[in-house]
Amino acid sequence: MGDQGAGGIESRGVESNTTRRMSEPRPNSHDDQIQQKSAESKAPNAESEEQKYAQTGPRHLVPVHPGNPTSGGLSRNPSTSSNVSRDSRVVFEFPQRPRASRPLEPPVTKATLSELDVNKIIHNPKLRHDINFDPDLHFRPNVDGEKGRRKQEKANQFWNTLTEQLQLFITDREEFMSRFGQGEEWCLPQLLKSVKEIIQTLVPQRDRLYLDEGLNVDLIMQQFSKGMADLEKLASWLSGVLKSHCAPMRDEWVDEMYNQLTNGNKTNDMEELVQGMRSLLSVLEAMKLDVANHQIRCLRPILIEDTVHFEQRFFLKKIRDRKMDPGPAQAWYLTVSQYYSRDPASVQAFGEMGAFFEALCKMILPSIDPYSHPDTFVFDEERMAKLRSDMLDAINLKICMRLYENLERRYRYCDSTSSVSAIPTPFLSTAFSDASGFLRTEDDDSAHSRPSSGVFSSTGSAHSSPRASLVLPTQPVTNRLEDAQAKYNSLLNSLVALIQTSPASSRSVSRWKAMKDSLALQIFRYTNAPAQDLLQFEDELEHHLSELASPLFREVEQSHHYDLLVETRQRVKDFRGLTGAALFSVATGGRLHGPNRSFDGSRENASRERTCLENAIREAREEGGVEDMATRLAHMGLLHWRVWSHLVYAGDLDSVMTIPDMPMAI
Repeated sequence: MGDQGAGGIESRGVESNTTRRMSEPRPNSHDDQIQQKSAESKAPNAESEEQKYAQTGPRHLVPVHPGNPTSGGLSRNPSTSSNVSRDSRVVFEFPQRPRASRPLEPPVTKATLSELDVNKIIHNPKLRHDINFDPDLHFRPNVDGEKGRRKQEKANQFWNTLTEQLQLFITDREEFMSRFGQGEEWCLPQLLKSVKEIIQTLVPQRDRLYLDEGLNVDLIMQQFSKGMADLEKLASWLSGVLKSHCAPMRDEWVDEMYNQLTNGNKTNDMEELVQGMRSLLSVLEAMKLDVANHQIRCLRPILIEDTVHFEQRFFLKKIRDRKMDPGPAQAWYLTVSQYYSRDPASVQAFGEMGAFFEALCKMILPSIDPYSHPDTFVFDEERMAKLRSDMLDAINLKICMRLYENLERRYRYCDSTSSVSAIPTPFLSTAFSDASGFLRTEDDDSAHSRPSSGVFSSTGSAHSSPRASLVLPTQPVTNRLEDAQAKYNSLLNSLVALIQTSPASSRSVSRWKAMKDSLALQIFRYTNAPAQDLLQFEDELEHHLSELASPLFREVEQSHHYDLLVETRQRVKDFRGLTGAALFSVATGGRLHGPNRSFDGSRENASRERTCLENAIREAREEGGVEDMATRLAHMGLLHWRVWSHLVYAGDLDSVMTIPDMPMAI
């Protein structure tokens, strides 16, 4: 948060070496509040962002979940991004350098924000593919990882250099002029130009005349060199322009920027002045992100419905230009067609997609080579990796519960006073549908066994006469079963919570290995096993968790694969007739809200017919486990098949190659 390459900058005024404050020309006032609109234009000669399809996506694009409804990660606290000390008000020693040296670029410029332009969005194939799967997808500053750290260092370098240059202007005007003269080879004019260029992309064309009058960079720098620029009036003018075009939630931020600029200008505090400039750039970047995210919300229905057409056009061009070889993908599909689709249930559920979906269900198993899929899955590699990780988690969690059942069965009678510990054997061997702990209903023979009972007479002595006695079972079977189920679910939930405490960035395999001691201890707490068996149980757990050679791991993996295949068959039967937008809504739970969207009667009827299906999918998504994985796999597989079936898998590529270029729908 608070990155300045993702962060904000604001322009501040600077004072001369006399007591007179620097100012800029009095700009024309904005009496009319201008309604914020999308200023993104669809340039006819738009750059082909499609050429970057193999990259991981745009710099700013990160899926964000609801819960942080504010600005998508922008810092509102300028102090967090300022590394300038209060000692910056003393004279700095500058190394001599040629006047022709290139000045540092501001951390946020029109160029760095260019991928937020609407023409870049609609030509970005990776973004257009991902938008089908993530209802919360939107842009935010990318400050994560090594790239984010380098950006922050570069931003700090720019702001520290600007602070030093302004301090030199205040303390030694002659030295400043000898170094920089009245040229543009320093940070402030570069910053003001970037601010103007960004604002030009945010305001309507009719307001750009006022922008040229109020933010004339050449005139401001001339007045600056003579100590005549009125930066307080510039700050006031900028504040009015920004408030006219930004969302109301940004007004407080704009006021903060104005106060920093004016206070720094009045007190000759270069640190506060530069901090105001940082805030200015932060506000502009936030406004640009707001516009881009609004455009995504409006364009999402169109982009989703056009996904298949767009991707076929995109990849066909890659194949024609010999930038992509479809041969390996064709060979892969020929191989799986010969090996799979022999199961009548799959043929009935999947139809012509039988071999493809059976192979797809196999590909996400931990025991299968993660690189076994062809290049046609280039846009789905992250989703495939996430499904593999989730499958491994489900298998390992099931192994933990299997070992718990064995341990509980072994020591169930060690504590005869515990009503919960006496878990019937048939219940312990009950199969579970997934890693979420929801039981399948199976007949339990022990449910019909006679409970032990005590026989008491009315006087308190034991008798065998049924007329003078009352049979009181110490623990009814149904209660014991309910307690056992509650105990099982409680342990399952506690293990899930324990795993979630591990670092999110760690690999799934290493995460389970690192947590095996904690998992073993937690399982022990739910049994009557003696403490001296804990070390042996830890070794047993380590022997099976994430171990592909373990017979128990293979058994559980096979069971989960079968469950996944069964669930995927049902999902594909439910989804295959849906349009792209309907598939998105049902599979993700997202809602499409385009501009001026209306529904006719047929759409309303179709929507009502999907209500039950959406509710079922939503419940599975909340529960997680195999059902949720099947939903995600069916969604991804159907979209993949619609793009590639006639292009590579089941179609005649030679005939497709002769089709002229298809026009874009957008």
